[in-house]
Formats: sequence, structure tokens, C-alpha cells
Amino acid sequence: MMSVSLPTRVRRLAGLPLVLVVFVCSLAPSSVQAQEGGRVFLGFNGVLGLPQGTFSDNVENVGWGGNALFGLRLQDSPFVIGLEGTFLINGRSRDRVPFSQTVGPRVMVEVVTTNSLVQPHLFLRVQPASGVARPYMEVLGGFKYLFTDTRIEDVDRFDDDDIASTTNFDDFALSGGAGAGLDIRLGDWVDEDTGRLNTIFLHLGVQYLFGQEAEYLAEGDLIDLDGNGRLDRDELDIRRSRTDLLIPRLGVTITF
Repeated sequence: MMSVSLPTRVRRLAGLPLVLVVFVCSLAPSSVQAQEGGRVFLGFNGVLGLPQGTFSDNVENVGWGGNALFGLRLQDSPFVIGLEGTFLINGRSRDRVPFSQTVGPRVMVEVVTTNSLVQPHLFLRVQPASGVARPYMEVLGGFKYLFTDTRIEDVDRFDDDDIASTTNFDDFALSGGAGAGLDIRLGDWVDEDTGRLNTIFLHLGVQYLFGQEAEYLAEGDLIDLDGNGRLDRDELDIRRSRTDLLIPRLGVTITF
């Protein structure tokens, strides 16, 4: 696992989210309409991760995964603050091999190596509190965690238990950017216990998230070239670049 100097990375990214916050806040309406629905936001989205710039030179695959968010509207204002998390798979390889040299081909297992990325972000969003269609703009700040792990699975398994697993390589990078999108109201219902009006929206959005430089593995086999029983650093296909991503997303938003 690579060591990370967070203070150094903070200095390198300083200033980016602040500029975007000032820009977005300037778009806030001068008067606030009466709020329809609740102040609490829950969102669930399917997402794609499109590497940008030098990141796309090293990662050829389009990532895929999911996103979940929790937000809270500030009183009756157009501002929403919250936390979101995105999980992306950027590559996966699968091999069927003997369980051990002693057992040989009598017992076969699946060896699955996955290149993944997790990125939690705080966000500040400007969005009207009423209307059937509610556009928004947002700024985000957080970090990316990039990792490659390998696990052993039964060939014909009927559960989700792995025989064994390990993290081969990982690294962190600070992250920040901006996004925009649209929530389209699909329907409402009243909570019988609280009497509150709850609303479900179709969510369409896109984010551009700048990421600092990080080290990571590209998709491919992990091979013990010298046969010493471990994967040394010089045997790993380590890449280094910025980690910028363009993230389209589609899902639902629920307000309470």
C-alpha cells in the first residue's frame, strides 16, 4: 500500500472548489419560492466513469457502477448540502486455475482480479424547491481511493463467500469538481405516519471531477515473474497520472 501525504495533496488542490462555489452561488435566485415536499434527499444512480486526459491514456475501459447520496435542504433556501459516494469498476479479469499444485486439475477455482475506484464527496447544490422539472448545479470536494484486489471463488458456487482475497495495490487522490443535472417529478405520496408529502424524481446528471495524481494498476494479469511467491513492485504494471473523470448518471431522487 502506498503512503499518502494528505497535507501536501491538500495544498496542491487548494482553491479549486472555492472558485466553483462562488460561481454556483452567484446563480441562486433572489427570491425563494415556497417549498414543495420535504427537505431530506435520498438518491440512487447508475453511473459511468469516463477517464479524462492522461488518465484515459492509461485506463482504456469505461468504468461502471453506482452512486448513493444523502442531502438536506437549508431551511426554505435553494441550497442543498450533503454527502455522496460513488463506486466504479474500471477493469476485471477472470482465470480458471487449479486450487493448488498438489491438488492439480481435480479442484478448479476462479481467480478474479478487479480494478476499482471509490470516491466519497461532500456537495453543495443550488436547486429550486418547487416545480415539476428542477434543474441544479453543484460543487463537490472529497477524495478518490483506487485499488486492485484479487479473490478466489468456487467455480460452481451458490453463495457470495470468497475462499480468499487480498488487495494487491491501492492509493489515494484528493478530488473536486462540479456537476449539473435535472430532477423530473414522477409522483407523490403522503406518509400516513407523519402526514408529509414525499416525492420521487427521475434524476439525470453529469459531473466532472478533477483528481490529483495517483498510482494504480491497469487491467491485466498479476504474474509472479521471479517465482518467489509474492508480487514485488517491479512485477506490477503500475501507472501514474491525474485521475480526472467525467461521470454521467441516471437514477431516482426521493425527497421527504
